[in-house]
Amino acid sequence: MKKIIVFGASGDTGRYFVNYFLENYTGSEYEVIASGTRDTGYFQQIGVEYIKMDITNKSEFELLPKDIYAVVDLAGIMPARMKGYNPYKYIDINIIGNLNILEFCRENHVDRILFAQSFGDIKDWAEKETILKSDMPRNFSFTTDHTIYVMSKNFAVDMIENYHQMYGLKRFIFRLPTIYLYSPIDEYYVDGEVRKIGYRILIDKAINGESIEVWGDVSRKKDMIYVKDFCQMLYKALFVERTKGYYNVGTGVGTSLLDQIKGIVQVFSKPGHESRITLRPDMPNAPQYIMDIEPAVKELGYKPRYDYLSMLKDFKAEMEKQENIKE
Repeated sequence: MKKIIVFGASGDTGRYFVNYFLENYTGSEYEVIASGTRDTGYFQQIGVEYIKMDITNKSEFELLPKDIYAVVDLAGIMPARMKGYNPYKYIDINIIGNLNILEFCRENHVDRILFAQSFGDIKDWAEKETILKSDMPRNFSFTTDHTIYVMSKNFAVDMIENYHQMYGLKRFIFRLPTIYLYSPIDEYYVDGEVRKIGYRILIDKAINGESIEVWGDVSRKKDMIYVKDFCQMLYKALFVERTKGYYNVGTGVGTSLLDQIKGIVQVFSKPGHESRITLRPDMPNAPQYIMDIEPAVKELGYKPRYDYLSMLKDFKAEMEKQENIKE
């Protein structure tokens, strides 16, 4: 049986992808193996082998089976998960760790690697070009605490290209904006300080029937991509008859800020106790961007399943389901 190993499987996106694979793959030729750094009994509960390891330690790759068909590389560290600021971690994990993964692929004749890139390398185009294309040149700030992170992900992509051209490793790169998903963890780090995730604050307000302020220009649109549509992209890339691909992750559709808030109120507020929406045009604007997904549509046969409201409804269902899951 051909094996597909998911690095970073103990993270939120990794879990969703492993579940997506189990729900959609009906054959017997492939099996998925999860790998991550956390102690978890979750994968045992769903019948998936889990290997705890540190990708920065090359010797720990000996823990892995050798007959691997594909690697799904979701491993890495990002600013949202870093307390304080330690740029060495970006180098150690996003560069050294991913180089170790590439060497594992080379040494074991892995057919293909799927890699999660950040859209931080092009997002600064968004104020001038709302639609972000996969072939845009890099455009990011060199003056923030995100800079080394973005550079580390860019270098990882360049390393993958080297292994693709030099060793024939098939490569599929996925550029990720914010991926919306339910997780019991509702906090992240901004400038190294812990904060509650913005959309989780809004959802909690809607659940409690509290008033919600909508800041800035309410017409600004953002691509609201659900984790399960990202998983669909990854899944299709596992089996596509191609040697490479570079894809923006998204729906190709923008949802205005006002419609985002209205949707949250519609789905999460209790009937008769809906949150009141107050406009605050005097406050700062929210980000805007729409991801061009045409390459994924044409090359992978990708078709987003979740519009904004169906995403919120599934998010709510996942919230209710995961309350009963134990580690």
